[in-house]
Amino acid sequence: MKLERVYTVPLGKAIEAVRYKRTPRAVKILRAFISRHMKQEDERITISAALNEHLWQRSIKKPPRRVKVRLVKDAGFIRAYLSDEKIVEPKKAEEKKEEAKPAEKKEEPRKEAPKPAAAKPAAPAHQGEKK
Repeated sequence: MKLERVYTVPLGKAIEAVRYKRTPRAVKILRAFISRHMKQEDERITISAALNEHLWQRSIKKPPRRVKVRLVKDAGFIRAYLSDEKIVEPKKAEEKKEEAKPAEKKEEPRKEAPKPAAAKPAAPAHQGEKK
């Protein structure tokens, strides 16, 4: 069962943090808001790349005051997107493994050609040595 909701998350409390910790604080506030409203543990929350870029757009000092997000809860995991972002379903690990198997090639033993003997370089002359 898929549950999808749209929220406007206030991030104004992030401004109370030290200037160089504001955007990381905004991310923590966003995760706390999601876990509180969707009733889920924080470890199972995934923030999309576009949402993360939106939070970090004005660098670490000036995160947005609020952000409108779309939350999708499916099979115990929550994915957070920007409200107007196009949702892309994540690929499953099983599909990747199946694709990788036919692509494997057998390695052929390599034949190494004998390397020509290289002459030793002369010892460098030290400059600035007193005689």
